[in-house]
Amino acid sequence: MDQVKIGRFIAERRKAANLTQMQLAEKLNITDRAVSKWETGKSMPDSSIMPELCDILNISLNDLFNGEVIVMENYKEKSEKLIIEMAKQKEESDKKLLTLEILIGLFSSIIFLGAVLAASFIEMPVWLRVCLFTAGLILFIVGLGYALKIEQTAGYYECAECGHRYVPTFKSVLWAQHIGRTRKLKCPKCGKKSWNKKVLTKK
Repeated sequence: MDQVKIGRFIAERRKAANLTQMQLAEKLNITDRAVSKWETGKSMPDSSIMPELCDILNISLNDLFNGEVIVMENYKEKSEKLIIEMAKQKEESDKKLLTLEILIGLFSSIIFLGAVLAASFIEMPVWLRVCLFTAGLILFIVGLGYALKIEQTAGYYECAECGHRYVPTFKSVLWAQHIGRTRKLKCPKCGKKSWNKKVLTKK
């Protein structure tokens, strides 16, 4: 999606409706600064207010996402193009998240290892050793929890039996046997338990 194009489109439709940024903001119960950010392409409207915004500007959601009024003969083509573009953006976002997962896991492990080594080899009172080890362990557990949450939600798991791609629950990912990002999970479609590999695309 082209945020700058969408921003210009919102500004055009607002002016066509004879509304100032302040008046549009009041109708949506937001600040005029938020409207200004949309129109300059710095941010997008929140999904919760998009339907109301479209009603006020007399456009469809598809028009909004495309940054132009879509005529009926181009509707299908534009819709398909938008869906493909959004899928690509999600895939890119998931790739970045999965890279972040690795970094969080490494960083948490290094902190924990550093705390253990410091507590083991540096001369200090026993209570300080315990505190250092505990702090390192807590940071390690929290870091791995965040990393696992990213792995659960970014992309999909593909069932080895039926090929169905899905997002499992955090609990099932947490307790599943795994080799890297391949986990032994029960498929919600076929009900069989198999080694499901992590993939980025839905199909």
